[in-house]
Amino acid sequence: MTGKPCIICVAITGSLPQKSDNPAVPITVAEQVESTHEAFEAGAAIAHCHVRAEDGSPSSDPERFARLLEGLRAHCPGLIVQFSTGGRSGAGRARGAMLPLRPDMASLSVGSNNFPTRVYENPPELVEWLAAEMRAHGVTPEVEAFDLSHILQAVAMHRAGKLHGRLYVQFVMGVKNAMPADRDVFDHYVATMRRLAPEAEWCAAGIGPHQLTLNEWSIAAGGHARTGLEDNVRLDRDRLAPSNAALVRRTAAICARHLRPVATPAQARAMLGLAAA
Repeated sequence: MTGKPCIICVAITGSLPQKSDNPAVPITVAEQVESTHEAFEAGAAIAHCHVRAEDGSPSSDPERFARLLEGLRAHCPGLIVQFSTGGRSGAGRARGAMLPLRPDMASLSVGSNNFPTRVYENPPELVEWLAAEMRAHGVTPEVEAFDLSHILQAVAMHRAGKLHGRLYVQFVMGVKNAMPADRDVFDHYVATMRRLAPEAEWCAAGIGPHQLTLNEWSIAAGGHARTGLEDNVRLDRDRLAPSNAALVRRTAAICARHLRPVATPAQARAMLGLAAA
């Protein structure tokens, strides 16, 4: 007997100010489209997208997001495109300047937390504004939960009608100074989602060497999985990942071990309550 299809999200590039030590990390729009297409063919149903300037620095330029969206829709039919509204790509309302482009989804952080060298600030007024912009443009948020309080806030906002579409929460674990990759905490997150929002879908992302661990935990527990070069540039301690597609294939292999088929983009859209492509 096979289990519930697993949605694989590929986070293709991130927004760190450098390219990282892995030359496979795509920087330009053309590189991002090519890398995403390979990951799409390997089984990714969602692409989590930042954009960068030509020098690799973070960018919030809506024109770059528009070109990326156009390229992904042309080369990856049905792919769920998810833009990042994270704080490393801009400040204040600039973080949501691309939402009028109407991607399928956008990430949304509903609370603040510590990052390795700074505070990741998500003040209530900005969170409310980003959520309102997503509602106005029909964009379903993927709530990035760096803390238990973020899960509770996401449920409360959804019940209050402040989040467009179906509730989708991603547990982010392994960020230095934030929530570590702790199995007891993960299990409590899952139990909290099942208790407070049993109709919602959820996934998990592990940062750095924790990516593989969180893929295993999430897939085994019936959730969905995020992988990609934004979160982790290695296949193992000694080998750099050759591509985003390689990390997607690794995640798909975990799905197979747990008898869970990889969700097609159409299946993922149905589970997340998104319009058909």
